[in-house]
Amino acid sequence: MKNKLKVFRAMHNMTQEDLAQEVKVTRQTINAIENEKYNPSLELAFKFSKLFKAKSKRFSVMNNEIK
Repeated sequence: MKNKLKVFRAMHNMTQEDLAQEVKVTRQTINAIENEKYNPSLELAFKFSKLFKAKSKRFSVMNNEIK
């Protein structure tokens, strides 16, 4: 499942910097999440969810199976 962060950010006319400031992370973190180099923490996924009024699972990349 690919995350939809870039799509939601574009729909709200936000730059990576704007979003980073809103959720209190660096622009590099937003870039890494969008490029699937970093999975957002549950807390960060909930912040995105609240900001964009969307389900938090849209911002998670589920590549690893929980054991």
